[in-house]
Amino acid sequence: MSPSAQRPGIAVPSTRISRLWHLGRATGDLAAGIGVKGLIELARTRRSDDPARIVLSPAHTQRFTQRLARMRGAVMKMGQLMSMDGSDIFTPEAAEIMSSLRERAEPMPMSQLTTVLDREYGPDWNQRFRRLEFTPIAAASIGQVHRAETRDGRRLALKIQFPGVRESIDSDISNLALLARTLGMAPSGVDLAPYFESARAQLHREADYLAEANALETYANWVGDDADFFVPKVHRDLSTTRILAMDFADGVPVDQLADGRYRAAERDRAATALTRLAMRELFAFALVQSDPNFGNYLYDANTGRIVLLDFGAAVAVSEDLIAAYRALARAALADDRGAMRTAAIAIGYVSGDDPSAQIDALLNLLSLASEPLRSPGLYDFGSSDLFERVYARGREMFYSGVFSSVPAPETMFLHRKFMGAFMLCRRLRARVDLTAMLSSYLD
Repeated sequence: MSPSAQRPGIAVPSTRISRLWHLGRATGDLAAGIGVKGLIELARTRRSDDPARIVLSPAHTQRFTQRLARMRGAVMKMGQLMSMDGSDIFTPEAAEIMSSLRERAEPMPMSQLTTVLDREYGPDWNQRFRRLEFTPIAAASIGQVHRAETRDGRRLALKIQFPGVRESIDSDISNLALLARTLGMAPSGVDLAPYFESARAQLHREADYLAEANALETYANWVGDDADFFVPKVHRDLSTTRILAMDFADGVPVDQLADGRYRAAERDRAATALTRLAMRELFAFALVQSDPNFGNYLYDANTGRIVLLDFGAAVAVSEDLIAAYRALARAALADDRGAMRTAAIAIGYVSGDDPSAQIDALLNLLSLASEPLRSPGLYDFGSSDLFERVYARGREMFYSGVFSSVPAPETMFLHRKFMGAFMLCRRLRARVDLTAMLSSYLD
């Protein structure tokens, strides 16, 4: 086996106290970077229609993201979600640094890496490979990916889980819940506990790589021979609960199509394909890959295909919930407020006993968000300010006390999925015919 050098890594903190300390340091870096005026501004914008804008220096942003990257696990996952469309909250310079969380974490030290390999494959693991590159090609919140070639010539990507991350999920979620309560991240009367519990259960599923292998194979069967996508094959003989072996695939994160090297036609095609796939996941597969991280989709310029990665966050959707969203989509296309009200109650957005003003406010928000569905032909996300309007209105409603309850936690993953598709279309300045695309799933 021919190894490559690895830069020194930083051990993953594994105890609750050590992770709470790191989280406190990261929060302190963020608060110091924002400053007193910035904190006052954030408090003010929570009660207004004006978009929040954090003026954070590159130096403070770098320290903040480095701490999250060192922690890995649930805390880094939350940081990745913060970075998904940071241009609306952070300055461009800060948003650029935050985006690094979507593609890398601090690699684990060689001692931790070899400990995982020894435990999962046995002490003679090196006999299985002709080559294993010890420098990871990618690292995220739960594990890092290494390029490898087996003795029989298979070119693989090995997703190797950080030691201690699975064991730290519960403490991370408890620490984040404590931080959320301390900072007042939700209005009074809104209980975020079910959401944190749902996130905890999902992260435990993501940390089980054999469960992810099952989801990947199920998903590949659903995708079939779709010419727009490539789903890597699982290699079971080298996969365990903490190592996932799959085909190696080339490509760049799909959001990089936004730079000047790619034509508008390529951006439109990629955005259309992934939006269509999101609708197929809900209405046809009943299996949604709910992690919107752009790094989970690689664009292969040589083939024009999109490589689909990371199925740890695959969530099965019940038939009743699918039927309710189908009814909501039909109502939104027809701009039928009565039918929208019925569907919103079925999903759990509101209760039939809620005050009419509260229900009307929710229906107005749903009608606003469905603007692209009622726009025949290509909707130009690049020239639309819909995201800002929905974001501002939704935040105002959330903190105004309009909602006396929140929908069931399982809807959170669907919201995350479709918000990710929306943000990708926006990032790529794509033109997508959502009306025609959705209509085919509503018959």
